[in-house]
Order: sequence, then C-alpha cells, then structure tokens
Amino acid sequence: MNAIEISNIAKKYKGFSLGPLSLTLPAGCILGLIGENGAGKTTTIKALLGMNHPDSGEIRLLGQPLSADLRNETGVVLDEVGLPENLRIPQIEKIMKYSFRNWKSDVFAEYIKKFNLPENKRFRTFSKGMKMKLGLAIALSHDAKLLILDEPTAGLDPLVREELLDILNEFTRDEGHAVLISSHIVSDLEKVCDYIAFLHKGQLMLCEEKDRLLEQYGFLQTTAENLDALEPAAIRGKRVTQYGAEALVDRKLVPQTFDIRPVTIEELFVYMAKEG
Repeated sequence: MNAIEISNIAKKYKGFSLGPLSLTLPAGCILGLIGENGAGKTTTIKALLGMNHPDSGEIRLLGQPLSADLRNETGVVLDEVGLPENLRIPQIEKIMKYSFRNWKSDVFAEYIKKFNLPENKRFRTFSKGMKMKLGLAIALSHDAKLLILDEPTAGLDPLVREELLDILNEFTRDEGHAVLISSHIVSDLEKVCDYIAFLHKGQLMLCEEKDRLLEQYGFLQTTAENLDALEPAAIRGKRVTQYGAEALVDRKLVPQTFDIRPVTIEELFVYMAKEG
C-alpha cells in the first residue's frame, strides 16, 4: 500500500501556482520534500491535510480518499505548533487523550522526558524548539501510521535533531508506517530519507529514490572548454567563472576520462534549481 498518492493536483493563488503535481510515498519509507521559500512545500502539505483544496487532481492517504476521517492515523507537526497558550503539558495531555482514540499516555510521558520539556510551565513560555518538541511528542503518541512534518527540525539543536532522525528511522521499521518531512536542513533529509522530492517555483522537478539520485549524478570541476565539449543533456546545472567551471552532471553521459566526485542532495537541488 502507498501511504501517499498525489495525482495531478494543481492550486492557483494570486502570483503563485502549484503543480500539476504527482508523487507517491510507499509505506515503510520516508520522503523528504525540498524547496526554497515559496516553492510550494507548505501549500502541498496543507493540501494533504485538507487545509486547502486543490483546484484539480486527487489525493489519497493510507489508501483512502482525503475526505475520510484520517485524524487518528495521521500525526502532524506544522512549522507553527498551534496549542492553547495558557495550558501546561498535563492539561494538554488531557485534551489529546479525548482527541485521539488510540492515545498512549505512557508513550507521551516518555517523549516529554526524552525531550526534557518542563511540565509546570505554560506553553506560551516555550521556545520555538520546545514547542516543536511538544508537537512531535503528540504526533508520536497516538499510533499514527503516517507522519506529516513541516520543518520539524527548525529551532532544534544538533543533538536533538539527530535524536529525531533516529526516532523517524525507528518509526518506519514498521512497514505499515511512513513519513513525509520537509526541511531547510537538507543534510538532515539526506541522512534519513528513502525518497527525495524537489519543488521549485511550484513545480515538481523530480521525485526519486535518494540512492538512485546519488548514483546517477555527480559533481564535475573542469574548464569551460571541457564543459562546452560535453553533450548538453549531460549537464543538469553549471557555474562558469574566470577560474574554471563546475557542473552537476549525469554520470552515464560523461566520458570516463573525467574525474567526477559524489554529489550531495543539497548540491543536487541547488544546481537543478538554478538550471530550472
């Protein structure tokens, strides 16, 4: 079963258009959604959550139409965690207990302890990172099968970010679970994701298995003359200066005499976006 199926959705706003966009997230996998500010990542996530309605196309989550009640099967953390400002963690936990039929108080307590969150302080006093940790604790405490996370590592220190990535890896060891995660910290996504989707100016540039992308593409540093001698289809993005040239290339289309180094997912996105 696929955890997410997006088929040709499109959404138009004044000054911005998303799509047509199609992508699939298989169960048991993590999909990283990458794009610059304004690329359409949050618009896509809100469409998955029914918070906006595409002008066309279809969305299915966990094999069901988006109109189905999927609240209990979906854990969500948006870039702004919306909880009552005056409440403390024990009060928030009581609300969640009646909001989700599969709520696990013991699991929630473990995450509160793991994330070192103060139970006696009001939510409004929390830092952005603390609010994000609380949102994650809630999303992980009601037996969700699909996690949808919009910038969940924002405001978190490197140790906590690493811990979160370990949690997501553990979550998807169950082949019935899946995660969609967007982040500006591309190195985090490279560590944890099975699939990568690039959004640029509302268009999906690619959606592919991460390992296949890293195998297909490489980074070439050479002269402008050597670059010009390559067939155009080999070059997916380039930069030429008075000191030389560098390019993102398709390894299959470049002669073996060239020394091509591995590319990172961040370099891959930056150069494809520039070319786009």
